Amino acid sequence: MTSTPSPAFSFRSVALSAFLPAALFAIGEGAIIPIIPVVASDLGATLPFAAFVAALILVGELIGDVPSGWLVSRIGERTAMISAALVSIVGLLTCVWAPNEWVLAGGVLLIGLSTAVFALARHAFMTSFVPVEVRARALSSLGGVFRLGYFVGPFLAAGTIHLTGSTQSAFWIHVAGCLGAAVVLLVLRDPSEVLRERRAAAAVPVDAPTAGEEEVAKEAEGLFRTLARHRGVLVKLGSGAALIGAMRAGRQVILPLWAVSIGISAPQTALIIGIAGAVDFALFYTSGQIMDRWGRLWSAVPSMVGLSISYLALSLTHDLDARGGWFVAVAMFMSLANGIGSGILMTLGADLADRADPAPFLGAWRFTGDAGSAAAPLLISGLTAVVSISLASGVMGVLGLVGAVILLRYVPRYSPHVPRELR
Repeated sequence: MTSTPSPAFSFRSVALSAFLPAALFAIGEGAIIPIIPVVASDLGATLPFAAFVAALILVGELIGDVPSGWLVSRIGERTAMISAALVSIVGLLTCVWAPNEWVLAGGVLLIGLSTAVFALARHAFMTSFVPVEVRARALSSLGGVFRLGYFVGPFLAAGTIHLTGSTQSAFWIHVAGCLGAAVVLLVLRDPSEVLRERRAAAAVPVDAPTAGEEEVAKEAEGLFRTLARHRGVLVKLGSGAALIGAMRAGRQVILPLWAVSIGISAPQTALIIGIAGAVDFALFYTSGQIMDRWGRLWSAVPSMVGLSISYLALSLTHDLDARGGWFVAVAMFMSLANGIGSGILMTLGADLADRADPAPFLGAWRFTGDAGSAAAPLLISGLTAVVSISLASGVMGVLGLVGAVILLRYVPRYSPHVPRELR
């Protein structure tokens, strides 16, 4: 590792520059994700095409995973985050003024691309400027900030839509979040200046890449060679990881899409998803305790089974008289199941990665999970177009059960639990 952290490192010294931009960006993203299918529907999209438009934010993130590591390693973490925020604003303004669903789709894809760069840059930022002895706590806190955004954002969207009468007005929340993140990064002192001072004092070349820049460059370099080299574990346990990503991403699409199909208004949809986000947010630390005390399996499998039950239950309620009540109940149970599995993909990736050189495997592992995340909304869109949204939900439920079986078989093999007293 290139960086030389100070023994007297203060967490507060990077807390604002690390967490505040991430929180602003996450709140904005949390505000727009539940309403993308609603906006597409308002602009004339069919239900399947509305699902496709919602999927494009995740497809954009998957596409952006490949060049983002190269970009961050070339221009630095701070510049990459500012640039990603500005590019995201271009996509958001495209969505605000989109005259039809096709223009909206282009804007959503651009948001997804910029989100991938921002996410990887903030991960590199934490790797560079937070000492290894507190890095796990910092990354866990960063995950909590992300979930906080998904909790707060929908409430802001519900209020904004109610006040303006326009569903597209919710995109302005993310515009404000991106602008706020960029301003914070510009105004606060760049931690790379502190790093250069430390290097100068330690006689380390000041222009050498930071630890985070080196890591993201390794993650992106030779990605497909790394996928081939680790194809054994990626086909076996990685397929379970892809299904975890699929179940989570499908939840973000099918809930607002279902609300459109049963006639729930946009503000009510955002409000329901926001309350569900509170359940998810409340469990992110509990999930870590479960994994540490009883093993990864006790977080992964119950989460997948719970999500599967949610999808299957939802598939049976579309035409019931009490479908609105069932929608609320399933949304809450889905968030409970998802919260139990908080951090499982990052934890399994860290367990499996080479301790001496983890970055290449982590890049391949994240790409595998993101591939599942991008595929699920496209599958939901296709099945809704060909058959119905109820069948799409049912198929997702069955896939979740398949994923639970895969995890049940391969997690003990590749990430066996070590009792606390033996660690």
